[in-house]
Amino acid sequence: VQLQASGGGLVQAGDSLRLSCAASGRSFSSYTLGWFRQAPGKERERVAAIAYDGGNTYYTDSVKGRFTISRDNAKNAVYLQMSALKPADTAVYYCAAGGTMSAVTGGRLISWGQGTQVTVSS
Repeated sequence: VQLQASGGGLVQAGDSLRLSCAASGRSFSSYTLGWFRQAPGKERERVAAIAYDGGNTYYTDSVKGRFTISRDNAKNAVYLQMSALKPADTAVYYCAAGGTMSAVTGGRLISWGQGTQVTVSS
């Protein structure tokens, strides 16, 4: 599966932003999908993940209550709705696919997409 993230931009603290990730290839609906981010000088961080059927989700503690991951298997797409953004959320955001929730949250990924930059000003 090939992935392409979009929707990043420059926003102010407290604003909202919705990231999208379009996928091509077969069997999209069988993959667990995740969003990761990497800020300059920092390690890659997992942000959120969603099971193949949307029935299970994961969020890292720092985004719980502010970010929502969703997917539309009919459109081969996964989304990350981000609200109450903080400067600490500034990073390049990537979408990725894996076989299971444990694989994705554990960084064992099948495919990565190109990132999209999110910059939150204070």
